[in-house]
This record gives sequence, structure tokens and C-alpha cells, in this order.
Amino acid sequence: MSVIELKNISFAYPNNPVIKNLDYDFEEGKVYAITGKSGAGKTTLLSLLSGIMEPTSGYIAYKGYPIDESDKYVYRSRDVGVIFQEYNLLPKFTVRENIQLSFDISGKKLKEIGKYKNKREYVDTLIREVGLNPDEIGNRRILHISGGQQQRIAIARALSFQPSVILADEPTGNLDLDTSIDILNVFTHLAHELNRCVIIVTHSPQIAELADIRLDLQPFSRYLK
Repeated sequence: MSVIELKNISFAYPNNPVIKNLDYDFEEGKVYAITGKSGAGKTTLLSLLSGIMEPTSGYIAYKGYPIDESDKYVYRSRDVGVIFQEYNLLPKFTVRENIQLSFDISGKKLKEIGKYKNKREYVDTLIREVGLNPDEIGNRRILHISGGQQQRIAIARALSFQPSVILADEPTGNLDLDTSIDILNVFTHLAHELNRCVIIVTHSPQIAELADIRLDLQPFSRYLK
């Protein structure tokens, strides 16, 4: 089932068109890898999907409703989880604190998520979900864990409010190939086992090949190949 639909969207910076009349439907339960040359608009497309930027024309619909007609704050804090290449974790906070803060900002209540005794139990469940041991790293500060572990925690943070869509901008760009494949396996689990829609921007052909669907964004794109 389609969860995000691009409806004839175009986007241009001043005197610099990037995307033109783009249509595409993203479905739940699949991992999408968006590739393309520099300047093709990959990161711009991710910003449009996240609601950070608005298309010049056309619209993007989430579960059938145009996101520009909805509360963008609610959309970004509840429906879409964004994962950045640089992780953007808070170094003064512990692993658990980074994840819980994201959950608290969303405004969701623990009872909306599931049957957990407290927030710590829920946070520890998320840490395990991305393949880490909360007893080992839960109380460590971010700079005291490896880059691969930081990326996994960034994923757990994005999952904290249980979004339907995960958007990741070059999530393996700073990692070696083996660790990158491990991270992609986490995304695959989220899509195939938990029915999330995962959309990844990547320059890595190896990572793109492991996704369910590879979409090549061409300069001034009218469509994704």
C-alpha cells in the first residue's frame, strides 16, 4: 500500500531548477535506494519528503492527505523519522537520553506505543531492535561509542515515536562496507518485518543493490527510473 505519493512535484532554487513534474508512489514494507549524480536533487527530494521544504508546484501526500495541508510539526515528529549522515546525536547526553528525548518531543504517550513498564524499558527495546545491548552502552555518552554504533542509535532515535516512514540521507557514508551492510540489514528488518517504508539516499552502488528497489534520480527529473 502506498504511504507517500509524489504528485507532479517540481522544485527550483532561484534560477536553478532541480526536479520537474515528478510522480512516484512509495509503499510500506520496502527499502528504496535513491541514487544519482551530484546535483540531481537527491537530498532535495528527501527534504521535500520530510516536509522541511515545500515543492514549487505539485504536492506530496502522506496516506492520501497532502502534507502541506497538515500540521508539519506533527508530521515530522510523529509520522516520519529522519536519519542524517552526521547522526546529529547530542554528545552531552547518553545513548538512552538521546532516544528518550526524541520520544518526548513527539508528544506521544507510552501507552500509544505498547505495553511497557516505563520509558527505560521501551528505550532498551529500541536499542536491542537495532542490534545493540542496552546494558553495555545505554549509559555511555555518544562520543564513547563507535561510528557504527552511533548510526544504529540514530536509527533507534528515529524509531522512538514509531513513524511509518524512515528517511535516511547517506546513512552509511562514514562507515566501512561491512558496517554499512549491517546497517542496511537493520533497515531491511524495519521494512520487511515491521512494515516500515524506508527511503535511503546513497552514493554506494553496493548498498543500492541490496535495497528492494533502486531509483535513479536524473538531473531535472520528471520521473524516477
